[in-house]
Amino acid sequence: MLSPDSLWNEPRAEEWEIALKRYWSYLKPTNLELEQEIQQLQVEEIASMDETQWYEFLLHKYFKWKYTAPNRYGSTTKYLRRSVDERGHAYLFRIKEKLLNFDLNNIEQGLQIATGISGLGAPGASGLLAIFYPSFFGTIDQFAVKALLQVSLLPEANKIERMNPNALNIKDGVLLISLMRRKARELNAFFLTESWTPRKIDMVLWTCGR
Repeated sequence: MLSPDSLWNEPRAEEWEIALKRYWSYLKPTNLELEQEIQQLQVEEIASMDETQWYEFLLHKYFKWKYTAPNRYGSTTKYLRRSVDERGHAYLFRIKEKLLNFDLNNIEQGLQIATGISGLGAPGASGLLAIFYPSFFGTIDQFAVKALLQVSLLPEANKIERMNPNALNIKDGVLLISLMRRKARELNAFFLTESWTPRKIDMVLWTCGR
């Protein structure tokens, strides 16, 4: 396996495709079916969900996909359940409507909206946005940061070094997603494709940072 530095700075189409496929090898067999379902999800399906369906999707699909460790799933969904008990399904539905109607170029706005869902910090919010809009957003997490710390000559290196990989905030998310967008554009230009997206960049970083 190429180092993150070699992969990033000496791009070869074959190596990037191999790194992307490697993502699937890191998944637990018990999570594979849900992963495939999430990958195939279209934003139109989310748009058609009513209040109850949206809540059920978050509780039983998205949170389970994002928080694969049982203790993390339990702690985050505790906040989600409590928020619905106290505020009803309507507040979540309003957030969904906002997520369907904002400027996709505005990374900070998207993260601000998504973190309005109880239980989601910046990493969880970024994952939800990546599901909605994979061509505009990638998921930020500790593994992306750890991989990028191994990449030389990054203009953002000093800022990435100052991040806490286990407590990423919205400001960190804006920087990391901007970087993923830039890399996707670079690869598409270099490889003469249109297939690379910020979501795929985050999948590669997730494997490289482990």
